[in-house]
Amino acid sequence: MSAAIGLSPSEEIRSKLNHPVLDCDGHYIEFMPYYMDFVEEVGGLSMVETFRQNRIGEIRLNPSAWHNMSREQRQHQMRWRRPFYALPTKLVHDRATSMLPRLLYRRMDELGIDFSVLYPTLGLDMLFIKNTEIRQVACRALNKMNSTVWAEFSDRMAPVAAIPTTTPAEGVAELDFAIGELGLKGIMISGNVHRYIPQVEKEAPKWARHAMWYDHMAMDSKYDYDPFWAKCVEHKVAPTSHAGHQGVGSMKSISSYVYNHIGSFNHANHAFCKAVFLGGVAKRFPTLKFGFLEGGVGWAVNLMADIMEHWEKRNKNAILNYDPKNLDTDALADFFREFGKEMIVGKEDTFTAYLDSLRADFENPDELDEFAGCGCETRDEIRNQFSNFFFGCEADDTINATAFQGQKDQHFNAMFSSDISHWDVPDMRKCVSEAYELVEGGHLSDEDFEDFMFNNPARLHAGMNPDFFKGSRVEAEVEKLKLNGRLN
Repeated sequence: MSAAIGLSPSEEIRSKLNHPVLDCDGHYIEFMPYYMDFVEEVGGLSMVETFRQNRIGEIRLNPSAWHNMSREQRQHQMRWRRPFYALPTKLVHDRATSMLPRLLYRRMDELGIDFSVLYPTLGLDMLFIKNTEIRQVACRALNKMNSTVWAEFSDRMAPVAAIPTTTPAEGVAELDFAIGELGLKGIMISGNVHRYIPQVEKEAPKWARHAMWYDHMAMDSKYDYDPFWAKCVEHKVAPTSHAGHQGVGSMKSISSYVYNHIGSFNHANHAFCKAVFLGGVAKRFPTLKFGFLEGGVGWAVNLMADIMEHWEKRNKNAILNYDPKNLDTDALADFFREFGKEMIVGKEDTFTAYLDSLRADFENPDELDEFAGCGCETRDEIRNQFSNFFFGCEADDTINATAFQGQKDQHFNAMFSSDISHWDVPDMRKCVSEAYELVEGGHLSDEDFEDFMFNNPARLHAGMNPDFFKGSRVEAEVEKLKLNGRLN
């Protein structure tokens, strides 16, 4: 497909659409010398030096160390291959666009995008800083910078606030500041909080960082995160998770970043979404919408199918089919005597004792119903809770089509994600046109494409905050959705 003269490929596609294009997950690249001004403003001059000295160690765990190791040393420490060559360089215009808000604003039509919700790049790591003071200063400085830098471009772009959630209290405090005081409209969290295993931290503190687990803030946490979720509802913001699981478990290759990257966002989103559902957060906060970004939607389709299958066989009633106390050992013994006589010859005493042991039950009746948190009694109720889950999808991911199979009321809330500024976008001008290839290939209808490119991301944010797009280029179109009752 060739673009019309003077139009980029995405601009040409946008000119043919009867609806806006809303990017749920674009990125900018922080200009660090300017960002450090805000670190100083928030934390003082001493924090600037502390941040510079600790940033690599705290955030990236010294990535340069990998390059100075032999393969044997990497294997010995399981020093995984971290991201590299991650930002645009060949198209310097795109690199400049990533770093300069005014230039990005000027190019929005060229990119075929009417409005973009923007996420940081280096700021993604700030949520994981171990030192509490540095983490909180880093996030607050980023939020203050965002409220300053992007204010004049609010008709087409909205930066999200970085909300640290190592504890619910710090998350609540930053929500009150970033949303309540600064007036930012969207938030970014990590759906997985890195924690040391308490026993290891106590008994072998030197090795604690090698024995971490991920707290998904919805179940099994030592903290009660309900005040944080309630604060999200109060401030009318949808928690959007933007974090991967690189360097974790099977995604820990010492030699291949590609190996570590593939599936890392899927894995992280799968775990967080599963916890939100099974932990009952979606049940207790039925108006709260969640965004799971950069992992596509294929994993979500699989997750809901798995949840439904497990629910059918392991709900509070079905689980009794497997209660050891219900095992008729006399009947089982008869089957052995008829069909396995040679197996029990001379073993009558041990055979009987073994069968009796099969009836042993160590379970607490109060802990049998693992679906109690979600409160779902039917498949439809499971599907209804998933209706508040939204999934950011890369433009060129053909798996996006799986979200729109079957009846419309069974579609998943897949959303267009440009991911501009990062390595998976070689040319910013082609994102929208690449997404449209699903229509050209017969995988999506025009109606599906409108849901993907506009309706669903609008529902995520305006469904929480009806004024999210007030004053923006897409306000009138969002108002139509509101009047038609399509924001819920």
